[in-house]
Amino acid sequence: MAMVVTEPCIGCKDKACLAVCPAECFHEDERMVYINPDDCVDCEACIPECPTEAIFGEDDVPEQWNDYIALNAIKVNECPPADG
Repeated sequence: MAMVVTEPCIGCKDKACLAVCPAECFHEDERMVYINPDDCVDCEACIPECPTEAIFGEDDVPEQWNDYIALNAIKVNECPPADG
């Protein structure tokens, strides 16, 4: 089960979540960060570090943000790796 970044991340500049990721699986664009589901090691270290509470385990994503599961998988192929 990969971690998923959801809507509350939009516009966040803090990015504390990036620094704790042992797999360096984050990618980013000008809007937000995304987690590569293939690289995520499911450690959940990013969840408590997220200042906007935007990161969830794939099975725990709130229903209103379920589209972000697919969006993360798509955007990691379009966006460069994030600088952590």
